[in-house]
Amino acid sequence: MSRELLKSDVIAIVGLGYVGLPLAVEFGKKFNTIGFDINAKRITELTSGKDHTLEVSSIELGDAKYLQYTCDIENLKKASIYIVTVPTPIDEHHQPDLSPLIKASELLGKVIKYNDVVIYESTVYPGATEDDCVPILETVSGLKFNRDFFVGYSPERINPGDKTHRVTNIKKVTSGSTPAIASFVDTLYQQIITAGTHKASSIKVAEAAKVIENTQRDLNIALINELAIIFNKMGIDTEAILEAAGTKWNFLPFRPGLVGGHCIGVDPYYLTHKAQSIGYRPEVILAGRRINDGMGRYVSSQLVKSMLHKRIHVNGANVLIMGLAFKENCPDVRNTKIFDIYNELKEYGINVDVYDPWASIEEAKHVYNINLKDKVSNNSYDAIVVAVAHQEFKDIGVEAIRNLGKKEHVLYDLKYLFSKEESDIRL
Repeated sequence: MSRELLKSDVIAIVGLGYVGLPLAVEFGKKFNTIGFDINAKRITELTSGKDHTLEVSSIELGDAKYLQYTCDIENLKKASIYIVTVPTPIDEHHQPDLSPLIKASELLGKVIKYNDVVIYESTVYPGATEDDCVPILETVSGLKFNRDFFVGYSPERINPGDKTHRVTNIKKVTSGSTPAIASFVDTLYQQIITAGTHKASSIKVAEAAKVIENTQRDLNIALINELAIIFNKMGIDTEAILEAAGTKWNFLPFRPGLVGGHCIGVDPYYLTHKAQSIGYRPEVILAGRRINDGMGRYVSSQLVKSMLHKRIHVNGANVLIMGLAFKENCPDVRNTKIFDIYNELKEYGINVDVYDPWASIEEAKHVYNINLKDKVSNNSYDAIVVAVAHQEFKDIGVEAIRNLGKKEHVLYDLKYLFSKEESDIRL
């Protein structure tokens, strides 16, 4: 059955986080759009014209004149196109946690009607849309897949905190459960994506394309992290080596660091889970994950060794970590690996303060049980870790950051904000 995009179509975005809200705003400029989230506090916030994630400004929220927000499932029944943008995290055993996706599918099964289209954007392993989500939609709705309703998959490519690469100017991969629906989904996104679209040959292809984007980045960073560990043992400056190697035109400009957030440190586990379920144990991908997941411990051990070299007593020392967000100029603390450093230093008996002008004090306490400092005092710390490259930290400057330390202290510049000469230790 063919499906045309109509002006009367109402689009519902299910999940108004870092991915869903920007999408809802763009569709809300042109189509009657429903922004749905189970968090009533989030709906109240957005209705008042504010976005705590800082992905969308108050002006942009106001420009979406056809967008309404709700946490009432009854309002979803007005829609004919549903786009699912809920998170797909991993559990403590690094296994995919599909519970948000399953719950969203159960919810939509209660509201979808004949000829409706459900499009998933959440990152999953190949096959999840058709094997895990569709059966739920069928069971709950009583409708028949590809006869009464259809599905599509268009992986999100949101980069939190990035004000240059936005949802509209990042090329969008699209797919559908039939050739006609694939064209429909492609046409739908073409209404808002100025960078254009790429129609994949199947939903599984689109799912796989998304999951390997971040797997590739993860492995490249893991290689540089391992090189940094090797060169540190050799007493050679990693940044100087990378600058020299970077003079060749095809050398990729990756830098060592912590790999956190909701994408790069998570998505590879979806692929490895699927690979293992079909009888193949991926070696390279898991090796990269082990290296990157261990960098928090490595950073902590480097810091402690440097403190010992300066004869700073470690047990009972005061250390300041500057930054909690998983990346610079962004309030997103999901899966931040700064927490690994924090925990490891606490294991040494160190008193650890964390300061981050971007992160939410409430979220830091709720998620990590960390009491963020709202201000820090001079001459207070035996060591300072500049862990996130916030612009505020650059603006403060190395001299002011040094003044936070005691007369004898260690400055660990994890993000290469300052020169080698200005810091005591770098990754």
